[in-house]
Amino acid sequence: MSGPADERTGWLIGKAERANAQTVLDDEHPGDEAWSRGNVVRPLIHGGAYFAHLAAHVEAARPGDLVLFTDWRGDADEQLLGEEGDDVLRLLGEADRRGVDVRGLIWRSHLDALSFSAHENRTLGIRLQEQGAEALLDMRVRTGGSHHQKLVVIRYRGRPQDDVAYVGGIDLSHSRRDDARHEGDPQPQPMAPAYGPTPAWHDAQVVISGPAVRDVETVFRERWEDPTPLSQNPLFWLHDRLTRADLSPDPLPAQAPAPEPVEGGTHTVQLLRTYPNLRHGRDYPFARGGERSVARGYGKALRKAQRLVSIEDQYLWSRDVARAFEETLGSSPDLRVVAVLPPVPDQASPLSRVPQELARQEALELLQRAGGDRVACYSLENHAGRPVYVHAKVCVMDDVWATVGSDNFNRRSWTHDSELSAVVVDETSPADAPGVSAYARRLRLVLAAEHLDREVGAARFPGDTGHLLDPDRPVDVDDEALLDVMADCVDLHGMFDAYAASADRLDAWYAGGQVGPRPPGRLRRLRPAHVGPLARLWARPILRLVHDPDGRPARLRRRQRF
Repeated sequence: MSGPADERTGWLIGKAERANAQTVLDDEHPGDEAWSRGNVVRPLIHGGAYFAHLAAHVEAARPGDLVLFTDWRGDADEQLLGEEGDDVLRLLGEADRRGVDVRGLIWRSHLDALSFSAHENRTLGIRLQEQGAEALLDMRVRTGGSHHQKLVVIRYRGRPQDDVAYVGGIDLSHSRRDDARHEGDPQPQPMAPAYGPTPAWHDAQVVISGPAVRDVETVFRERWEDPTPLSQNPLFWLHDRLTRADLSPDPLPAQAPAPEPVEGGTHTVQLLRTYPNLRHGRDYPFARGGERSVARGYGKALRKAQRLVSIEDQYLWSRDVARAFEETLGSSPDLRVVAVLPPVPDQASPLSRVPQELARQEALELLQRAGGDRVACYSLENHAGRPVYVHAKVCVMDDVWATVGSDNFNRRSWTHDSELSAVVVDETSPADAPGVSAYARRLRLVLAAEHLDREVGAARFPGDTGHLLDPDRPVDVDDEALLDVMADCVDLHGMFDAYAASADRLDAWYAGGQVGPRPPGRLRRLRPAHVGPLARLWARPILRLVHDPDGRPARLRRRQRF
């Protein structure tokens, strides 16, 4: 007889559904299971919380320990704690000098002139190599694509109970070190003028303890051990030869067994990935034809969702992605969809901004037609009225299935770039909600508390949310303070209504000339820009080819399948 835990893992995809016969990611898992049990996963909301946790655990590494990382953008001088000398380069370089085996795969990146990070990434890689660490510039991507995974794995030799892995949307780079006050990172990266000189940044990462640490390590190892040259570009190869850059990954030490299940660990973790079909005989040896388990995982969960899909995402583009929501909105009449998104694109150039505005317009119009007033989209602002750039990639469905990762709700993330997300379902249910995943509900309520400016214990949002997500404190799902101030949001539809009421009050305050005290809350109704028919003529091809390309094999593209 199946129990509640079996019902929850029914939301996850199995090995056959991953549809990747080449990967060894699931080899340690029994039967058709494509997940690890017995973990503890803790969300780290905002870069400030993540960087502090990461710095402490890297500094705890000793000779013989292993630190592995991947990065979409890396800034050598990004301060992790806001003080001189605590930057990314020092943290990783000093670890390597004291005998820690530090390995990194940094996306080589497109040109800075196109608003990418070629100079920054190359600087980080070269300077780490100068200090003895092996940090390689990896351009084994589909044309126009990127390595978008953001992970760190720390394996402590002889102390597997202390091993940790980080997965999420936060790069080791400028602009990421923000907190719940959303005043921005003092080390910003250039963005659209709407976000100001120090853009406010909303993001999330998770830290994993338990057997799933080995799964994250396997994701890194598969990429590291790929024998394909790091770049197919002859100019890159020549430049690297002339500058004596490291082009050949040294063998990794033998992979240690998975850490034992954590005592009291109730979190089942599934890793979802995207790898593109590289074409021209250049496929990844661990993913022939690509892997689209991100799309497949979301698709399966969406088919099960009945009450609420809560999204915090950088994009939510693409009619291909919106169709998955269209189907479940049509078959589940009680389903609500709430999305927290950036108010405007991160770049102001018309060649970037207009296609992105068109992408959002088309996707949201499709969702509105499918769900009407059951679909609501919001942006965030800080208390100074400055918009917050939502870079988080978080989704919670029916308080059962919850993911934090690097992938966005767009076709690029589901088919074209490399991505990694950690899905968690919890064997533990709150006493008042049998069948609910305690982890998923807590994650949803903590995020909602910040957006609604609710007081939780001694802290007020905005403020330090660390006490709620303290990585060194046991996870207490039924935190009385949290449940007390979020009582109207415990019910899934209650949160949907609370968001609407909060945003309407703040919008009305602005419409009324900002008379009287500013209402609590950060949420504003999202009003997408309208792209007219003439602009669509040139913006749609750029959208399809550049901003939201399709990395599927032709046979799947023709069938509109993932």
